[in-house]
Amino acid sequence: MDTVNFDAIVIGAGIAGATVAAALAPTHRIALIEAEEAAGYHSTGRSAASWILNYGPPDVRALTGASRDFLENPPAGFAETPILRRRMNVYLAPADQVGKLDAMLDGVGIREISLAETKTLVPALRDGYAIRAAVEADVFDIDVAVLHQGFLRQARRNGGTLALRSRSMRIERRAGLWHVEVTGGANFAAPILVNAAGAWGDGVASQAGMALLGLVPKRRTGVIVDPAPWQVANWPFVMAADGGWYCRPEARTRLMVSPADATPMPPQDVQPDEFDVAVAIDHMTTALDIAVTRVERSWAGLRTFTTDGSLALGKAGDGYFCCLGQGGYGIQTSPGVGALVAALVMGTNPGYSPEVLAMVDPHRFS
Repeated sequence: MDTVNFDAIVIGAGIAGATVAAALAPTHRIALIEAEEAAGYHSTGRSAASWILNYGPPDVRALTGASRDFLENPPAGFAETPILRRRMNVYLAPADQVGKLDAMLDGVGIREISLAETKTLVPALRDGYAIRAAVEADVFDIDVAVLHQGFLRQARRNGGTLALRSRSMRIERRAGLWHVEVTGGANFAAPILVNAAGAWGDGVASQAGMALLGLVPKRRTGVIVDPAPWQVANWPFVMAADGGWYCRPEARTRLMVSPADATPMPPQDVQPDEFDVAVAIDHMTTALDIAVTRVERSWAGLRTFTTDGSLALGKAGDGYFCCLGQGGYGIQTSPGVGALVAALVMGTNPGYSPEVLAMVDPHRFS
């Protein structure tokens, strides 16, 4: 088949690739290549995300803070409904997690609250489970689907091409252009290649002959249960102080529960493990007076980390850029990440400190 030329090729149409494509599309002709039948099929489409400023290492916190204004005030036509909905976090500390809670209180906007106040916020809290608690009020639910589709819409409106069912099969650089052959035989060429392939990022790097980052995909499990007779629509996000489990309202009348598992897995269409489902229910029912008679739904997704836990954003070779290692932070940092990577592609000032740029530089793994 004939080769179609672009200014930049982005591999992976999850939140990482979509936000980079949207940021580059006003100035570059973009091809956004996705292996699956739908954009965001794996991690993005399975994420129950929040905006939490105190979550993650320093580079993540900087990008999270930089993303807030976009998420609260997206550009005209980006979304028909709000992206954010305020929902505070409540952290519970049994006796063996008091040290974790004390460390957490050093964060921005986190304060300790009495157990009586905690019980008001989470009426199902079992007496005797927690001996201390804290609250973080400046937190939001993120409508992941609205955000992701908004970025894809931005890219398309600016002339971007989304190629679904197009897994990269061969990648090589010739005469200053990256050539990407995908399933079905289509060929794309561009001087810029952005690897935003998530759990498959090292596989794409290998195809391109570029250095691997040592990415580690990790399984995270979600479970939906009926908390009746409790009315949970306005409950906060509830989390153990050590991060060992959490739950949050889902669809107003249900609870989403997770054991906060992080099991290393090879890249795949990951499925939940029955043991992790049982652990999630056990943790939640130990803390909350909720009788779970059945699991309505369970699923799992992959959150992919670099070896040091920070993001990998920026130039990593001749015309080759990374947008990888988002871990569990990819949704809340997406506007900031897309703008940063686009600035580095265009050679403009991304607006972050040298310390943050060094933390996310893919060359740190060389």
